[in-house]
Amino acid sequence: MHSSLLAGLLGLVSQKLAGINAVTPKTIIVTGGAGFIGSAVVRELINNTKHQVINLDKLTYAGNLESLKEVEASERYHFEQVDICDAQNVKRIFDTYQPDIVMHLAAESHVDRSIDGPSEFIQTNIVGTYTLLDQTKRYWTALEERKKTGFRFHHISTDEVYGELPHPEDANADSNKPLPLFTEQTAYSPSSPYSASKASSDHLVRAWHKTYGLPVVITNCSNNYGPYHFPEKLIPLVILNALEGKPLPVYGKGNQIRDWLYVEDHARALIRVATEGGTGETYNIGGHNEKQNIDVVKTICTILDEVRPKETPYATHITFVADRPGHDMRYAIDATKIQKELGWSPQETFETGIRKTVEWYLNHLEWCQHVQDGSYQRERLGNVE
Repeated sequence: MHSSLLAGLLGLVSQKLAGINAVTPKTIIVTGGAGFIGSAVVRELINNTKHQVINLDKLTYAGNLESLKEVEASERYHFEQVDICDAQNVKRIFDTYQPDIVMHLAAESHVDRSIDGPSEFIQTNIVGTYTLLDQTKRYWTALEERKKTGFRFHHISTDEVYGELPHPEDANADSNKPLPLFTEQTAYSPSSPYSASKASSDHLVRAWHKTYGLPVVITNCSNNYGPYHFPEKLIPLVILNALEGKPLPVYGKGNQIRDWLYVEDHARALIRVATEGGTGETYNIGGHNEKQNIDVVKTICTILDEVRPKETPYATHITFVADRPGHDMRYAIDATKIQKELGWSPQETFETGIRKTVEWYLNHLEWCQHVQDGSYQRERLGNVE
């Protein structure tokens, strides 16, 4: 390579790095920052950026400040125990901290719980999002022009709003054609009270953008997994039940397909979207890891057989149980847009991410016990007969 060309390339790299380092630190409100995905976002922001973080969380059963022990001493981190449905307290947060970005993750998110008790999902996911949008609009409208232009409201949603995709076992599936994926243009068709409430909140956010001009961005993600996941969800439930010799419940035949996304990859994507995403845009975030639930469970068992062996293989405890009502058979994300426009792609494969996850739970059993005490003991939820 000619020295002049090399020097030019090095100069471009230096300019790029200088631009990254020169990014003005922002004040970011993270709602639901003590939850699974929210705490990963907060840890990523504190550990790997210069931004100031205000964690706004109600601390329901799934929110736990133990997930934030490693960052709680930072002078850039602030916690406020607030319900997003509480307009006066939300107003106080905006007026006190004067945020540049809102990352809205606070939500009731477990499908089985939404089947048992949908009212809390309607209240938090719809009324709470409305309340947050209303206070955001009030705050944003009064900002001086420069800060007003740079403001973003980032709404974090789910691929479940899109409904169900064709499954390879469908009778009319063409084996010679690739199965479709969710894109940002896929029509909404939610199946559960949870996904319907999230679809409603997505529509509210878009309406506030179109009607009031509020600068918003929306992301829809695939199934997350990783450290600090509350044990009602499949992967931590299987890990903990396996260690205790309990049955490993698998719904139906276990052939439901999900696209699995490691939570720390998701956190990096969310920050990229919040700081660089286009106003009014939607970005799908996926892990490129379509797996049947039964294969996820068997993979966990294989890893445990290796790192924590017992007399009999863990897979002997797999138990097939009645399926969840209205259970969608397949979700899968096309993440082309975020990769092309914002340069994000996942760092973890499912194989590397699931091994990290199993090892994390083995090393943090005390955390698991603390978050379950008094609230949940891994009982079956959403069993409508």
